[in-house]
Amino acid sequence: MQQIFNFIFKNSNRILFLLLLGISLSLTIQSHSFHRSKIISSANFLSGGVYEKVNNLNEYLNLKTQNDALALENAKLKSLLFNSEDTTSARKLDSLKGVKVEDLIVSKVIHNSYNVYENYLTLNSGELQGVKTDMGVVNSLGIIGIIENTSPKYATVISILNKRTQINAKIKKSNHFGSLNWNGKSTGFVQLTDLPRLALIKIGDTIVTGGQSVIFPENINIGTIAKIYRDTQTNFYTLDVKLFNDMTNLGHVYIIKSKDRDEITNLEKREKDE
Repeated sequence: MQQIFNFIFKNSNRILFLLLLGISLSLTIQSHSFHRSKIISSANFLSGGVYEKVNNLNEYLNLKTQNDALALENAKLKSLLFNSEDTTSARKLDSLKGVKVEDLIVSKVIHNSYNVYENYLTLNSGELQGVKTDMGVVNSLGIIGIIENTSPKYATVISILNKRTQINAKIKKSNHFGSLNWNGKSTGFVQLTDLPRLALIKIGDTIVTGGQSVIFPENINIGTIAKIYRDTQTNFYTLDVKLFNDMTNLGHVYIIKSKDRDEITNLEKREKDE
């Protein structure tokens, strides 16, 4: 213990300098958006590289499981190939309906958090591939989240399992709208709130994106109604929505480009200013 005190006493000037330097850098980053964005971008680049290496190792260790899954999938495809009823039309991805192939960036989840209130994903695609903030992320089953930060090679995504997420959604059969969010309780369910009591709903109805957003196109799948609650004071419904996606097991995803986003955003901003 005496040696520790002697070390601190002998190096007190250096320790004080480093402490003041750390405080000054922290204050500079917090008070300047440019510096803060650069720090975030650098952190994304470094953490993205680490996550990609870890993901590659996990994939190597799970090769047997993946091979078994591929064998099962090949068996299913062969059964469809020899089934004349199934070969009359090509299968379509309903969740990507209305989105052109050239407006999609194929990416892969290399890190996925789902055990905290504010969950994020890391993708192995970034600015070099055309990824920008506020782009929607989906897969063949439904929505995944929204791009928040980017670096040249990586991007972070606000998962739909994040208490800050607010996404416009609707009941597919009736077009009644609500706000999709997450209460932080279960990774398999999200909540649709502020749904008017006039809406005709029942357990099992499909919930899709509403289309009143420049991030997600209309009618991308989200999940099905599992439970229905009614607020006696406001007469609005709150729904528990069982997700089509298993958010704890994600692989390849699609990032949706929105060519009209800037034009719509600028137009709406101009209307507010007037």
